[in-house]
Amino acid sequence: MDIQAEKLALIQWLAGINDSQVISRFRALKRTSEETVQETLSPAETEAISQGLQSIKAGKVKSQEEVIRLTREKYPQLFR
Repeated sequence: MDIQAEKLALIQWLAGINDSQVISRFRALKRTSEETVQETLSPAETEAISQGLQSIKAGKVKSQEEVIRLTREKYPQLFR
């Protein structure tokens, strides 16, 4: 079974759960998972992500096509 199908099966199963203890355990698992991800990022990585998100909100983005064009112009030797 591929991961997408497994996730859908879990979502369907979880949607049918009415036991508050099971829900609490999943909430704790989610919290632990989120904390683990945050613990693996250095302060510099966290700051870089924050700056990137701010740039996106400010509209400072380029399309993939524009990035490729600019890269080809600056580094033509990479596209032989």
